[in-house]
Amino acid sequence: MRRSLRRLGPGLITGAADDDPSGIATYSQAGAQFGFSMLWTVVLTLPLMIAIQLVSARIGYITRRGLAANIKQSFPASVLWAVVSMLLVANTLNLAADIAAMAEALRLLVGGSAHIYAVTFGLLCLVLQVFMPYRAYVSWLKWLTLALLSYVAVAFMVHVDWSAVARGIVFPDIAFNHDTLLMVVAVLGTTISPYLFFWQAAQEMEDATTGQQVPARREVRRHLLRIRVDTVVGMTFSNLIAFFIILSTAATLRAAGITDIQTSAQAAEALRPLAGDFAFLIFSLGIIGTGLLAVPVLAGSAAYAVAEAAGWSGSLSARLDKGEGRAFYTLIAAATVGGVILCFTPTDPVKELFWSAVLNGVIAVPIMVIMMLLA
Repeated sequence: MRRSLRRLGPGLITGAADDDPSGIATYSQAGAQFGFSMLWTVVLTLPLMIAIQLVSARIGYITRRGLAANIKQSFPASVLWAVVSMLLVANTLNLAADIAAMAEALRLLVGGSAHIYAVTFGLLCLVLQVFMPYRAYVSWLKWLTLALLSYVAVAFMVHVDWSAVARGIVFPDIAFNHDTLLMVVAVLGTTISPYLFFWQAAQEMEDATTGQQVPARREVRRHLLRIRVDTVVGMTFSNLIAFFIILSTAATLRAAGITDIQTSAQAAEALRPLAGDFAFLIFSLGIIGTGLLAVPVLAGSAAYAVAEAAGWSGSLSARLDKGEGRAFYTLIAAATVGGVILCFTPTDPVKELFWSAVLNGVIAVPIMVIMMLLA
């Protein structure tokens, strides 16, 4: 079991990072607004998510380059920079939404200033990425995936009509109007997000370049099998958590007539009178834990994309104290600081949260087309 767990890496971290605070908010809104009738979306997205992440991982491992570097080699510069620009906009909005949600969740738990917490979380994630050795950093991220189990626990703390859950999956009672279609796009964008493509390809590239440069055929087959198992486990874990978030909010918030939940912190606060203080505590701690996992993935994937597009060397294995990867780490710092700054602007965090998911859903389509052409 220990050996099997050690083999899990990029796929597990990528899947867990998908359930970030903005994702939690989207799933909570789906459960509160549509109840069990929106559960079919996470069932549908599982095979799609596994397939596209397998493509990402294999491209990174086989070519020893990230997605942006492969796009740069095979497509015109206009295509490359259009993809990178869309990723940057979506990631910056996502970063701001996640940091704000983490800060608000901590404020609900202990009081104080959400702005101070936002700066603290941003600096913590930045320092860990820049100064912690790559292997130790990845191990730390793997442990953070356990935070997502809190949402499974919440679902078993409340009363759930499992027959209604089954009906909601197989025969969803929904009308396909504007609000429903917008929510479906948001769920798809939260589940199948472009930053996950770039992150997993980059992590497989990192793993490949730290091993044999020209591995034997048997080693390649073994590694491709590891990629498949890792990705299937990671994406199944991710969608299972999304399933339980929708389920728990449908069983509590929608059942109590609360149908407008726009932030993950708001969902946690609304749970307190319905499911008790312990459920509220677990939900809130889950937001902070998943945010600490997702923020480095968002900033890192943006830095990998820009560095590869610009032709700079970029790797989390680079040692800043030895003068390596300065431009790469500057990009990580810029993305993280940009997200923190957005927390202080008058931008509506509610709209920022939801529309970042919708934007991810829209831009994922052309990026997936490009990835399939690359494959």
